[in-house]
Amino acid sequence: MTKNIRLERVQKSYGGQVILQDINLTIPSGKFFALLGPSGCGKTTILRLIAGFESVDDGSVFLGDENITHLPINKRRINTVFQNYALFPHLDVYDNVAYGLRIKGVPPAQVEQRVSKILKTVHLDQHAHKSISQLSGGQKQRVALARAVINQPDVLLLDEPLAALDLKLREKMLLELIDLQSTLETTFVYVTHDQFEALTVADQMAIMNHDGQIEQVGTPKEIYEFPVSSFVAKFVGTTNIIEGKIAHVESQEAHVHVENLGLFKLFVPEHKEWMRKSRSIFMSIRPEKILISKQPVERFSNEVNGIVESIVYHGRSTQYNVRLKNDLLMCVFEQNEEHFAKEIIDYGHEVFLYWQKENAVLLER
Repeated sequence: MTKNIRLERVQKSYGGQVILQDINLTIPSGKFFALLGPSGCGKTTILRLIAGFESVDDGSVFLGDENITHLPINKRRINTVFQNYALFPHLDVYDNVAYGLRIKGVPPAQVEQRVSKILKTVHLDQHAHKSISQLSGGQKQRVALARAVINQPDVLLLDEPLAALDLKLREKMLLELIDLQSTLETTFVYVTHDQFEALTVADQMAIMNHDGQIEQVGTPKEIYEFPVSSFVAKFVGTTNIIEGKIAHVESQEAHVHVENLGLFKLFVPEHKEWMRKSRSIFMSIRPEKILISKQPVERFSNEVNGIVESIVYHGRSTQYNVRLKNDLLMCVFEQNEEHFAKEIIDYGHEVFLYWQKENAVLLER
């Protein structure tokens, strides 16, 4: 039976430097949860506190209803997969996976049954008696996963487990991790600084900033589409941040004045106290939400124009960087379709940029 994890007012310092301060976080049971943030923000420290490798300076850690703050590592039903896998080179695949069960004194017949089952789950049943040195990077990672989950932990912690793999293999292993979590229904906590990995695997995710504070918790879609702060908007994906002042808010529409650009409309699902007239704010517009055209287009809520300063070809899409008359550089992504069906936009061309009010987000911070 899986259990959720709760951190309540957790604090941790190293050598007088505060790493985590007053952290409150609930990781739901049976979900794939990602901790995403820049290097050095405290993600791995949270993992180590949950696992018991480090002790908290203040606050509490709960596994379900049990306070495990001071529980020894071997008493916690939590396993960890590290970046370097930490496999035993002198043991073959089977014995690496069986090691934990044998240490616990599990009867040999049961060891055989459980090891065979988990090796099939991770597609290594044909490699059971290979030495570790004969395996590829992806296979080693699956051995580490099998060894970690065979004891049926309530929680599996993964500390940047794909960092050593190349891009293609990393993408393949991400899908295998999703399948494994879905099959086992174990709570997975995945630490990464790679936004693509987090968006791919997570049912829910938490974004941490450079100061070790949690900026936002939500589904990948909620965090990408509705970031609450400029940090989240910029850290998760690419975005355009425009500074302005609230002119007025009525019903579910905010009007924001941007100096030298004019008035812009934004959809606001609910009116909040900070949405006051003349308040300085930031709004976020994702590059793929913007239409770029050399010709005027009707039906859009917002419009600006500028000069194409640079173009970056990404294969599936093209990135246009457009300098506006207030000197702001706007980034636009356009899907690459049949070239003959599109107008050609080149360096130095004057273009119009359009977006709907629903595609701009008013940021709280």
